[in-house]
Amino acid sequence: MSNIEGFLMEGGSKVIQVIKSKSWIIVFVLIVILSTSGLVLFSTAEEKQEPCFYKSLHYTGEGMRYWYEENGGFMEITGVPYEELDCKKCHVKSCEPCHAKTEDGKCSYSLDKAKDMNTCLACHSREKVTFKIGREKDALDVHIASGMGCVDCHTGEDVHGDGTIYHTMRDEGAVKASCKTCHSLEDVDIRAHKVHKEKLDCAACHVANTTSCLNCHFSKFLETGKRAGNFFPPIQDWLILVNYKGKVTSGNVQTLVYEDKKFITYAPYFTHAVQSKARGCTDCHANEAVMLIKEGKSVPMAEFKDNKMVSWKGVVPLVPDQLEWEFVDKDGDKWVPLKNDIKPMVQYSCYAEPLTEEQVKKMAMPFKK
Repeated sequence: MSNIEGFLMEGGSKVIQVIKSKSWIIVFVLIVILSTSGLVLFSTAEEKQEPCFYKSLHYTGEGMRYWYEENGGFMEITGVPYEELDCKKCHVKSCEPCHAKTEDGKCSYSLDKAKDMNTCLACHSREKVTFKIGREKDALDVHIASGMGCVDCHTGEDVHGDGTIYHTMRDEGAVKASCKTCHSLEDVDIRAHKVHKEKLDCAACHVANTTSCLNCHFSKFLETGKRAGNFFPPIQDWLILVNYKGKVTSGNVQTLVYEDKKFITYAPYFTHAVQSKARGCTDCHANEAVMLIKEGKSVPMAEFKDNKMVSWKGVVPLVPDQLEWEFVDKDGDKWVPLKNDIKPMVQYSCYAEPLTEEQVKKMAMPFKK
C-alpha cells in the first residue's frame, strides 16, 4: 500500500470532514453578505420611492416662505415668522385637492379633474383674474382663447415636482414650461428677433401687460385674517421690464404696508396675457416712462386720487429709485394717505435685477424705421 493510499484510508475522512466544515462556513458567510447587501439595496430603493410631490413647490410652499423670510424679505419689517401666517393654507398636502371628486356619494381619484383648468384656478387666483380682465378688454391670452389649458404647457413635473427641492419657481429647472417647446425661431424671419439678438425673453414683447395687486395692508390682514378689502383691486395697465437669467423679461411688483412701514418687491413674472401680435418698437423705445427716467425723474407708478389707486400705463423699465409708489393706510374702512418720511424697503426677489444704465440708454434712443 502506498503512503498516499494509507493516508487516504487512515486520515482522509478527517480531512474531508474539515473541508466540508469550511465549505459550510464559506456558504454561511456568503449568505450573510448577500442578505445584508440585499437589505441595503432594499433600503435604498425604499428611500428613493418617496414621492417627488413631497419635494415640490406645491407641497412645500417653499416659494412663499423663501420670498417672505430670505433675501431681504418682508419678515424683516413684520418680525412675524412665516409659520405663524395662514399662507400655508394655499399649499396642498395631498392628492385630494386636484384629483379627488365625488360622484353618487362615492369618492374617487380622477385625472380629468386634475386636467381641468378650473382646478388650477381655484388656487392660482392671479391667473383667474388675468383671464377675467382679458375677456373684459377683449385681450384674452391667445392660448386660452384657442381652447388650451394649463396642462397643455405645464407637465407633470411642473405640478408634482422632479425630486428636487426648489426655493422658488424661478430656480433653474423648477418649471419646465417654455415657449420654445412649441415655438421655433429658426425658420422665422423677424427683424426684432435679429436686432435684439437673444437679449430679450419672449415675454418682454409678447405679454401684453402684468396683473398686479397694490398696497397690501398687512397689519389689517393679520388682524382680520382676510385679504378682501385690505388691498386695492388687481390692475392690468403696465408691463415692468426686469433682467432675469441674462435677458430682459416681463416682471411684476407687489407693494405692502405694515404699520407705518412700506415694502416693495420686484420679481420676474410671466402673466398669462400673450397676444397674437407682439408689441411695437415704440411701445418701449423712447416712450414716456423711459424719457422721464432718462431725465432723472421718477415715474408715478401708483397715485392715490379720489379714494382710488390710479396706475401708470405702458411699458416701464425697472430702474432703482425711479419708480414711485404711493402708499396708503387704513383708518377703519377708509383708505388714507400714509404720510411719513420712511423710505420703502425694496426687494429684488426671484433673481430679478434692474435694467442697467446702458440698457436704459438704448431704450431712450428714438426708433427709426
